[in-house]
Amino acid sequence: MISETEALFLGGRSGVGKSRVGLAVHALLSGAKVRHALIEGDNLDLAYPPTWEHGLAEQNLAAMWQNYRALGYRRLVYTNTASVLPEVMGELSAAMGDTPTLTAVLLTCDDHTARARLAHRENGIELSRHIERSIAMSRELSAAVPDWVHVVDTTERTPEDIAAAVVALTGWRTGQPAAT
Repeated sequence: MISETEALFLGGRSGVGKSRVGLAVHALLSGAKVRHALIEGDNLDLAYPPTWEHGLAEQNLAAMWQNYRALGYRRLVYTNTASVLPEVMGELSAAMGDTPTLTAVLLTCDDHTARARLAHRENGIELSRHIERSIAMSRELSAAVPDWVHVVDTTERTPEDIAAAVVALTGWRTGQPAAT
């Protein structure tokens, strides 16, 4: 059975390029006139003190996706570090309000590449913290993602090149549903 909705979840460590790849996917799909929405998951619960235990990201995704659905959108591109972990994919899919056909992609890169990318946006003590968390999350993601999640290396690749590979995994450019 094909779902009414399709989702592309882009996950990966800090510094892997999720946001840039998400924007490149958006540009590629827009250029091909493929109707879709792009949601940056990090912005759905960015607050202090953190709101993780309240499920605010999922609540905000549900509200936003309901608004997109009301306008006829059926394809979602969602970026967030943990979006490819089994329990998170379940929570995000539930927040969408049905059972979307899901393509999940774990973006990876080597530690050197992640450090260099993080150094362009962070500094001082924050840079050190981001690097430490990025290394730890890289290990956690590698160990925990299901075998069916696609793995795409971003090392020494442009966001546009990565986006083309990711979109090919969904089948969206040709109007075909994503593979399950």
